[in-house]
Order: sequence, then C-alpha cells, then structure tokens
Amino acid sequence: MTEVSRPADPVQDVAKLVPLLKSHAAWADEHRRLHPATVEALADAGAFRLRLPARYGGLEPDTRTVIDTIAEIAKGDGSAAWVTGVNAITTWMASLLPDEVQDEIFAEPGTRLCGTLSPTGMCMPVDGGVILTGKWGFISGAHHSQWQIIVAVAPAPGPGTNFWPVMTAVPLRDLQIVDDWHTTGLRGSGSISTVANQVFVPAQRILPLPLVLAEQYASATNAASPVYRTPLLPTASALSVGTAIGLASAARDEFFERLPGRKITYTSYEYQHEAPVTHLKVSEAAMLIDEATTHAHRLGDTLDAKAADGSPWTAGDRALARARMGRAVELSRKAADILSLASGGSSVYTDVPIRRITNDLHAINLHALMNPDTNAELHGRVLCGMPPNTLYI
Repeated sequence: MTEVSRPADPVQDVAKLVPLLKSHAAWADEHRRLHPATVEALADAGAFRLRLPARYGGLEPDTRTVIDTIAEIAKGDGSAAWVTGVNAITTWMASLLPDEVQDEIFAEPGTRLCGTLSPTGMCMPVDGGVILTGKWGFISGAHHSQWQIIVAVAPAPGPGTNFWPVMTAVPLRDLQIVDDWHTTGLRGSGSISTVANQVFVPAQRILPLPLVLAEQYASATNAASPVYRTPLLPTASALSVGTAIGLASAARDEFFERLPGRKITYTSYEYQHEAPVTHLKVSEAAMLIDEATTHAHRLGDTLDAKAADGSPWTAGDRALARARMGRAVELSRKAADILSLASGGSSVYTDVPIRRITNDLHAINLHALMNPDTNAELHGRVLCGMPPNTLYI
C-alpha cells in the first residue's frame, strides 16, 4: 500500500484553491460535471481523504474541520463542495464494512466513492453472495469515482417473505451510467443515475442497513477511531451541511465584490452602499449566515463529543441533528436570497456567480434528507413524545 502524505490543515489547503475552483465553476455548470482540473486539485489537497481511514492515508480530522473544509470549497464552487461532502459520507460508510472489504475498495491510492441512501434496487441471494438489479438517482460525483455505495432491498433472514434494506459497495465499472442530470441547481455535481443489471456482489460486501442504523458496524480496525463511532444519519447531516453555509458566505462575498460603484437605478442614490435599505439587507444576511454556521458547528461538535465520551444517541438527539442541518440550509438559502435580490437586474446574467449560488442553495433545500420542513416536523414530532416516522434518523 502506497503511503500518502497528509496535509496539516485541510481548511487552509482548500482555501488556496478557491480562485481555481471559481475559474472552473461556470464550465462545470455548463458541462454538468466537475472540471478535471478541479477534481485533481481537490484530490491533491486531501479533500477526498476527509473520512478515509488513516491507515489508507486518510486525514480523520474532527467534524468541525470537515464542515469548514467543505464550506471553504463551496466559496469557490458549490458543486465541488457537494461532491466532496458526498465522497466523505460514502467513504465513511465504506469504512463500516469488514476490513477485508475495505482493503479491496481502498487498494489503489486516490480511490473515490459516491452513492445514495435510497433503496431503489433489489438483491436476490445466490451461492456466495447476491445478484443486484436496480437504478439509483442523484449519484453525485459518479463521473470521478471508482466505487458506489448502494442501498438495496434483500430478503430478510428467517421465515416468511420479509425484506430489509442492505448496504453494499460496487465498482463503478460494473454499473451503467445514465446521463440524465439536467437541472437548475448543483449542475456541476454530475449527479447522474446508475444502473445495475444482474451484478454479482459477494456476501462479504453486504451489511444489513438496520445493523448500520443501530451502530453495529463490521469493521474491527476502525472501531478504535471516534470518527467511526457515530450514527449514520447525524454523520451524514454533519458532512452535508458545509456546502450550504459555504455557499451563503460565497453569496456575501460576491455581493460585496460587486457593490463598489453600483447605483440603485431609478432612485436618487448615486451609490448603493450609501442606501439604508442596503445596510438593513446586508446586516440581515450576515446574521443569517452567522446563525447557520452556528447550527452547523454545534451539529459537528455534538457528533465528536458523543463519540469521545461514548454517550448514547437518543431519538431526541438524532432528530435535533437533522433539525440543525435543516435549519442551517434554510438560513443559508434565505441569506443568499436577500443578497441576490439586492444585486440588481444585472445579476440575472449567467456570468454573475450569485445566480449559480442561489440556484445551488435552492437545490439543497429540496433534498429529501435536508429539507427544512421535513426535518423540523421530525424534530417537533419527537419533542411531542411521538416516535419517529422514519428509519432515517
């Protein structure tokens, strides 16, 4: 196994890439995938090793560092940040599988993963494993990945015809790619669909999802690391939220970059920065970004604190994790919308980044696991003493 150098500070390392990421963001938006130079630069900076086990050259930083690293990437390109977050989640999920499976997945340095939690496939048992058939959408970063984490439905053990979801990992070379990513937001993420047509998956790569959700993981080696002693959904929430707060900060930066010399057309204000309405709007946006970042950091800090002291995750804790994520993405979107509406008619041109930034944030708010209303309802339901109405908690 080739030893890979480990950057001392991933946040600062990716911060140096922001100008390059910005320069390729429009290309990614047009071509519906990340620019090769973006992928290479992120790989060199260690962005795809945030949740890779240390024995394979991974970084294993604390969760706040991961959040801030992804947020920094989003200042240059929201799609690049989104792909980085998905890679972190799916790499973490692969690290729950048996150690010999991890050795197979991470045999080559620089291996990248993608995937989804949607169980839109079927596994049928055969000698030595299962035959997998199905189609999975929203596979962000598939163009640049070598393995996909897949959730599918399989017959449950025991009598009867019950089924349960299982998690596995499949090489991208065994799947078909469907180029169907024609969207208004996160266009550069290349979140196409993949198809499995009678793909054999060995039994050792199968892990029942109920065991994953109960934190009964199969890796012996990673059990010693706090990074891999956290629940799936709170972990995924924390590793997703950085893109939203980073995009909100990008909207703020873009607004102030264009502000000098701008007028408010059809008014007596010669300069926009002199108008009280501008002062009110930028203050409101700044406070929303600060509040969103606070929710994101508290989510990450809670994840690490519980992993460190071994305290259990109650249903209330889990619901709050999703609520914090939902609130952070909602506040980020509201901040960007305020700044976008204050950016004037010229901001509708496609070469003005704030247009892409707001589109990306609207796409994030539509995500089924990130939607603010869905997560607030789940949180309130648990606060009222009712059981969660989802397994994804």
